[in-house]
Amino acid sequence: MDDHRLRPGPDAARAFRFGMIAGGAVGVVCLAALYWTGALSLLALGYVAVALFPVYLIVVAVLLSRWLGYDKDATSLRRVYKTKQ
Repeated sequence: MDDHRLRPGPDAARAFRFGMIAGGAVGVVCLAALYWTGALSLLALGYVAVALFPVYLIVVAVLLSRWLGYDKDATSLRRVYKTKQ
């Protein structure tokens, strides 16, 4: 059976970009709120911003890519070259 998957279009690209910007903004607002309320010290805020915030952005990107159809699996792979016969 030949399974053709539709590629995500320009609307998906715009949604991904908007989702990444919104996810980053939400993360920064949460960090600022935690620092403002005193839940994070300046040193802890620096650690979270440098070590954990990029991981959070990767998780946001993975979730958005799965939701918008950018995910790939083994059926999406094809040979790079043809074998000689």
